Amino acid sequence: MTPPDRLRALLAQPDFVVMPAVWDGLSARLAAEAGFRTAFLSGSCVAAARLGGPDLDLISFAEMLNSLEMVRGAAPDTLVLADGDHGYGNAMNVQRTVRAYGRAGAAAVLIEDKVTPRALTAAGKPCLPREEARMKIRAAVEAAKDSGILVMARTDCRPTQGIDEAIARIEMFVEEGADILFLDSPADEAEIRRAVAASQGRPHFAVLSPGAPRETPTQARAAELGLKIGTFPTGLLSPAVAGIRSGLAALAAGRSVADTALPPPELSATLGYGAYEAAARPFTL
Repeated sequence: MTPPDRLRALLAQPDFVVMPAVWDGLSARLAAEAGFRTAFLSGSCVAAARLGGPDLDLISFAEMLNSLEMVRGAAPDTLVLADGDHGYGNAMNVQRTVRAYGRAGAAAVLIEDKVTPRALTAAGKPCLPREEARMKIRAAVEAAKDSGILVMARTDCRPTQGIDEAIARIEMFVEEGADILFLDSPADEAEIRRAVAASQGRPHFAVLSPGAPRETPTQARAAELGLKIGTFPTGLLSPAVAGIRSGLAALAAGRSVADTALPPPELSATLGYGAYEAAARPFTL
């Protein structure tokens, strides 16, 4: 089965799907070793890792595609839902993005309705006119036929245009053939229920990391509300940042390692040194 077929089969099962947000080979491998069958290649995490900066449309198509290739190389069995942002341009750019992600082995791709290029501010999420957003999702669905990759259609218009417009867009994306739907920034559980209902039985995705101005139910409550997939963009990234800071503080204090550091043998095993030696043995002279 192809990655998209495997993801379809997984989403047809009754369980709520938890997708850790990953950004590179190591984060993807660790998630796979922890037993997670899926992962979300998060644009915000990639921006943090590659740029040391915020998720404000600074990452390019090529950088995201390269990150997808790293994730797939390190965790080839993981079903990756890859962040395609706004498709990196117009409807034709969307098609290029969807086709490239499909060829690279992503199981699904996210396409959103935000305006690009972004206004020079971190505030707000201005979105395309409704019919222009329709054309981008139509282009994505058409391009997805090449590989079978699933299309997740996201609307960001809730904060700027209200919940009624956001629900109308979800209904429109369903009409256009989107496989997974995503209402960003719901204000409360009632809005989540409306979005799930508008998805008409198709899986609905949610960001469940706390801290942003949106409703973030627990995993159990998300399932009760009808959500199918939850991702946690800060779930791995924030502890990773904290761990690096702990290591730096230890060095600054004259120590060799932080208290939370892995023992050297465990780190070597995690990074695959033993597996490399075993794989190389048949070719050693």
